[in-house]
Amino acid sequence: MNKRRISQTFFNKTTLSIAHSLLGCYLVRKVGRKVQRAKIIETEAYVGLKDKASHASRGLTRRTEVMFGLPARAYVYLIYGMYYCFNIVTAKQGYPAAVLIRGVILNNKLINGPGKVCRELKINKKINNENLLLSKKIYLERGNKVPGVKIKSAPRIGVDYAGKWKYKKWRFFVK
Repeated sequence: MNKRRISQTFFNKTTLSIAHSLLGCYLVRKVGRKVQRAKIIETEAYVGLKDKASHASRGLTRRTEVMFGLPARAYVYLIYGMYYCFNIVTAKQGYPAAVLIRGVILNNKLINGPGKVCRELKINKKINNENLLLSKKIYLERGNKVPGVKIKSAPRIGVDYAGKWKYKKWRFFVK
C-alpha cells in the first residue's frame, strides 16, 4: 500500500477546498512499466447544477454521468473534438462537482493547459470513471502543502457563455 496515496478522507471537504488542496499533490500515471509523477500547480472547480460553466448544468447525460457518481473518480471528456480534459469528481453521489487539472510540472517542465496535461500523461477516454483510490493506472499522491500566500485565485478560463458564473474565482494556481 502506497502511504503517499490520497485516501477517501481527502474528499471529505467542499469542492473548492479540494481544488485548493490538490495544489502541490501529484497526479501519477502508469502506462506499461513507465510511471510519471506530475505535480499539480493549477486547478479549476465546477460545482453543482446551477454552475452554468459546468457540464452538469445541462443535467444528467451520458457525458456527465460520472460527475453525478462517487467522488474520487476520473471524469475525462473531449473538447473541440481533439483535446482530452481530466477532472476529479469531488462531491457525494448525486451532486455533480469536479475539479479540472489545468497545469502540472512534469520532469521539471511546465505543462500548462488541460489538453496538454492529458497529452503528456497519455490520458484519454479509457480513463473515464477510473477509481482514483484503487486504480493502478492513475491516482493521486500527497505532496508538499503549498503555503496560502503562494496560492492565487482567478476567474475560470474559456467559460464566457456562463453568464455571472464566468466571474467565479474558482481557478487556483501556484504563483
